[in-house]
Amino acid sequence: MIKQTKKIAKNNLDFNNLEKYHLSIQLSLDGFSFCIYNIHSKDILHFKTFEFIDEHEISPYKHLELVEQIFTTEEILRHNYKSVSVTHYNNLVSQVPKPIFDKNNLSNYLKYSIKVLENDYITYDELKNSEIVNVYIPFVNINNFLFDTYGSFVFKHSSTVLIECLLNEFKNNAENHCFVNVSKKTFEVVVLNNKKLLLYNIFNYKTKEDFIYYILFIAEQLNLNPEEFQLILMGDIEKESELYKITYQYIRNVSFYNNLSYNNILEGLSSHQHYTLLNQI
Repeated sequence: MIKQTKKIAKNNLDFNNLEKYHLSIQLSLDGFSFCIYNIHSKDILHFKTFEFIDEHEISPYKHLELVEQIFTTEEILRHNYKSVSVTHYNNLVSQVPKPIFDKNNLSNYLKYSIKVLENDYITYDELKNSEIVNVYIPFVNINNFLFDTYGSFVFKHSSTVLIECLLNEFKNNAENHCFVNVSKKTFEVVVLNNKKLLLYNIFNYKTKEDFIYYILFIAEQLNLNPEEFQLILMGDIEKESELYKITYQYIRNVSFYNNLSYNNILEGLSSHQHYTLLNQI
C-alpha cells in the first residue's frame, strides 16, 4: 500500500515550462520522495513524500511496482526536466579508501557486511572532497525504469550526498561532530573529526532504546565524551519525539541541523528534514 505523507506546492511553479527545472528523487524500500526546484534561485517549488506500507519485506519486483504506481498517479513526474538526479537509500553500501580501491573488485568490498548475489549490480561513487569511494548496490530495476522515463540522469547512493555535503559545509571546523539522520526504521550516523570523515554507518532500530544504544556505542568506540561532542539531529525526528527525549537524557550537546542551502524552506517542512533529497544537484 502507498500512503502519501506530505505534499507542499507553491503557486509560482510553471507547469507549462517544467523543462527549465530540476527534479530530485529519493528511493528507499519503505518510501519515495521527490521535489522540483529552480537551480538558479534555489527555490523549492513542489515537494511530495510517500510511504510504502507492507507487513513483509518488499521484493525488488514489488518495489518497482509501487514506484510505477506513483508515476501513474503523479502526472507531474512524467514531464521532461532540465536535469534529474536520484539517490538510493539502503544499507547495501560500504566505504573504501581510495588508495586501495579497485573497480574490478567491487563485490569483495561488500561481501563481509551484506549478502551479495551473483547477479547483483554493484557500482560506486567517488566522493569529491574525500579520499573515499562508496561501493553499493542500487535499485537497478527502478534505475532502468527511470532511464526509460527520462533518458540519462545522475544517480548516487544517498550516503554519498550526505557525506559530501557535510564535509563541505564543515570543512573549516576541526571539532568532533556526530550527525544522526533519522528515517522511520533506520538511521545513518556520520562522524566528522578534524575536517575528515571518521565514520559512516547505518542502523536498523525498532525502539528508542535501540536508537540511543547505537549512538552511545559509537561514542564509546570512538572515545567521544557524551559531555563534550556535538550531536546534530537530522531527518524524521522532532523535539517532541521519544527519540529526541531519550537522546537528550544521555548526551549534553544535542541540536537540530539547520539547512541554510536554500532561500526558502517550505512551510510545513522542518529545516533539518530531507537533507539528501534537497541537496542533490
